[in-house]
Amino acid sequence: MPRIVTRRQLLQMAGLGGAASLAVAFPPRPRLPLTASLRPTVPPLGVSFIDVGRQAGIHHRTVYGGEKRNIYLLETTGCGVAFFDYDNDGWLDLFFVNGTRLEGFPKGLEPTNHLYKNNRDGTFTDVTARAGLKRSGWGQGVCIGDYDNDGFEDLFLTYWGRNVLYHNNGDGTFTDVSEKAGVAGSRVRWSTGCAFLDYDRDGHLDLFVANYCDFADFKNWPLPDSGPCLFKGVVVACGPPGLPGGKNIVYHNNGDGTFTDVSEKAGILRENGTYGLGVLTADFDNDGWPDIYVANDSQPSALYHNNGDGTFTDIGIMAGCAYSQDGKPQAGMGAAAGDYDCDGWLDIFKTNFSEDTSSLYHNTGHAVFDDVTFAAGLGLNTRYLGWGCGFFDLDNDGWPDIFCSNGHIYPEIRTLSLDIRYDEPKVVYYNLRDGRFQDISKVLGGAILEPVSSRGCAFGDFDNDGDVDVVVNTVNDFPQLLRLDSATGHHWIKVRTQGTKSNRSGIGARIKCVTGNHQQIDEVRSGGSYASQSDLRVHFGLGDAVKVDRIEIEWPSGHVDVLADVPADQVIYVEEGRGLVRSISFKR
Repeated sequence: MPRIVTRRQLLQMAGLGGAASLAVAFPPRPRLPLTASLRPTVPPLGVSFIDVGRQAGIHHRTVYGGEKRNIYLLETTGCGVAFFDYDNDGWLDLFFVNGTRLEGFPKGLEPTNHLYKNNRDGTFTDVTARAGLKRSGWGQGVCIGDYDNDGFEDLFLTYWGRNVLYHNNGDGTFTDVSEKAGVAGSRVRWSTGCAFLDYDRDGHLDLFVANYCDFADFKNWPLPDSGPCLFKGVVVACGPPGLPGGKNIVYHNNGDGTFTDVSEKAGILRENGTYGLGVLTADFDNDGWPDIYVANDSQPSALYHNNGDGTFTDIGIMAGCAYSQDGKPQAGMGAAAGDYDCDGWLDIFKTNFSEDTSSLYHNTGHAVFDDVTFAAGLGLNTRYLGWGCGFFDLDNDGWPDIFCSNGHIYPEIRTLSLDIRYDEPKVVYYNLRDGRFQDISKVLGGAILEPVSSRGCAFGDFDNDGDVDVVVNTVNDFPQLLRLDSATGHHWIKVRTQGTKSNRSGIGARIKCVTGNHQQIDEVRSGGSYASQSDLRVHFGLGDAVKVDRIEIEWPSGHVDVLADVPADQVIYVEEGRGLVRSISFKR
């Protein structure tokens, strides 16, 4: 009989990920025992989403491409959104990336990006002009990180064109330092997802940027009639198969406010990866070094394993997270990481094109994944085209659930009588705590089922009431701010990291939260979802526990801080080497 070789054995033989040695250094953690009482058979009660965007003061429309017809693929991708506390007042502000149209706009009427300051009363004020962030163009993604360790989160934006790095001046204003910092790019590129990460753990945040198609001029783009390019018999924008793919970029932080493109030195240019969209960073093999996952469109997804010496190796295919369950490349859009079964290993959720399912890759240990999409109950929805996504604890029961934003890319299909629609609802999957999820979108109803063509989404508690809200950027529509209201009575904790030897943002820090015999893990993460940025405060639902028995933070530097008997229902600030330095409690 032929010898059957597993993915784990392939990794061991190839020396990728150090699986053989890691099996000794990091033995697999036993799964937590589940009792019958921990297996809900009905959807959660007492939670609902309400779209409060307009009443909260978000009055702009996100503009992106034609409303009835698109000529180029560029008009279809839309853009991301960010939850981040730009003024360090403890309340999440909002930043929306915006786009444009082929025909342009009269001078002074161009759509721009928008920064909204949180007024701490459920409303926001547009401070874009005052902050110096008005910019027009084909905006794509956003990620944040304190690249100069001055205590204020900086803002990086991707474009079709030249990328932009805004330095946070700490006084409510930002300065464009793209050229000075060396991250604008030397030519027109189509950049998409991005993330700050300290890949060499030197205490300075580096930057990873995904690139989609490599086009610098519209005259070189194929037109819909050139193929013709068809979807369901309708002529639509072409691509991406057959179009020249972009190559991803790694910028190394020089520690002096500038970056150096080290993509070739880091091995990224030699590895697989093109048509990149969603960027996700996490330590998938628990070796202490941040890895990078990229959801590629119409190509195998890439998992760049951090070799710990400044280089990366794409192990996506051997690791089992590059293809669908039947071994086919998918049109990946967004990606999220979370330990949904609380076994101590971060899993991956990825959204894909319509007439396919989203993907759930279960981390069986040391970055070896099994596609459990159907076994987990996520194979039921095939008509939606997924974009932004994330693991989040819907009802604070201590088990991560899943949220997906959806929307098709061809406005032309509005004229057809199909099961597939251009404007689509969101989807929420509830964690049943036994490895399976239940689609409770119809039970939640309301804003979840309201059809829009969504793109990026981000997660954060903008009203500081202890649950996780969601902001959704759209295409040619008003953004949605989905406030989560909960009456479950469950408790929670949020952890805000402040690095000293590690990067100031604490990005890459691994946090373990233990209550009784239940433990959760997550990491402080830049980027993720689809071209979006979620709250840097790491949120854990605690169920009925009124305190956390143990919080353990492993910093990128290798230092570990441990807190014991931490009261629930508060935001705690943990400084590397000092432990708990501040806490803020909010009324329940």
